[in-house]
Amino acid sequence: MKPTVEIDEKSGFCFGVVTAIRKAEDELSSAGKLYCLGDIVHNSNEVERLERCGLVTINHSEMEQLHDVKVLLRAHGEPPSTYAMAQRNSIEIIDATCPVVLRLQQRIKEAFDSPVNGCRKQIVIYGQRGHAEVLGLVGQTEGTAIVVETIDDLDRIDFTRDVYLYSQTTKSIEGFHSIIETIEARLSSTAQLFSYDTICRQVAGRVDHLRDFAARHTVIIFVAGAKSSNGKILYNHCLQVNDRSYLVSDDLGVKAEWLIDAQSIGICGATSTPRRLMEQVRERVFQLISTENNG
Repeated sequence: MKPTVEIDEKSGFCFGVVTAIRKAEDELSSAGKLYCLGDIVHNSNEVERLERCGLVTINHSEMEQLHDVKVLLRAHGEPPSTYAMAQRNSIEIIDATCPVVLRLQQRIKEAFDSPVNGCRKQIVIYGQRGHAEVLGLVGQTEGTAIVVETIDDLDRIDFTRDVYLYSQTTKSIEGFHSIIETIEARLSSTAQLFSYDTICRQVAGRVDHLRDFAARHTVIIFVAGAKSSNGKILYNHCLQVNDRSYLVSDDLGVKAEWLIDAQSIGICGATSTPRRLMEQVRERVFQLISTENNG
């Protein structure tokens, strides 16, 4: 009997990524060429597809050399220095910053620009150091915000001062609450913690759903690009509830031995995974199942 194969309907691009790709496609359809600062999405297959349409991926140093062109800013957002560079070089910005990220940037900047008793606030960001979104958030504080990835990083905080804690939009709610509890336990009696849950619920809500999805199937094939931090997090959640969970970047990564004795196979992905890639993985699974049954 052939196993059932199901694609998770809630997996795939989040709102911010969909908007960024649509803006890129609209511009490419009329102009034929567009620069994008950094990978538009952390999925090499989708980046390569758009590059074939005329999208040119650049870094900050390369943008510095450009003048009188259009540059798309992806959903992750950028620090104020990038906008200043664009203005100096007469670059037209096509801003695809996710609205959730944009609101978070504004909140952090407002906090930074509002000193208490003449002193700058101690702003802490729970996030992945070096991640594009986090760089944009730190940029709102002129580089002074403290970035913490784990409990071990909390030693960088001055616990005798008030702490203003924010989170990268794609971090886990559980991790954020753990950081809050540890800061509260270590905080001086004369200091306060002001924590702001700035996690995107569209992304965070996928964790519980994915864990349920993974538990329902014999085998899980999780599709995500190698650069996707969100993909690594979500895949690990699948693995925690189903030890027959496998991570692939495309259909070529699927192995026949994974499917042996599977009654049901679930296919899911990150917020940076296009639906078409999951469909290609499903087709590959069907091919492998047919070969096994015919053999």
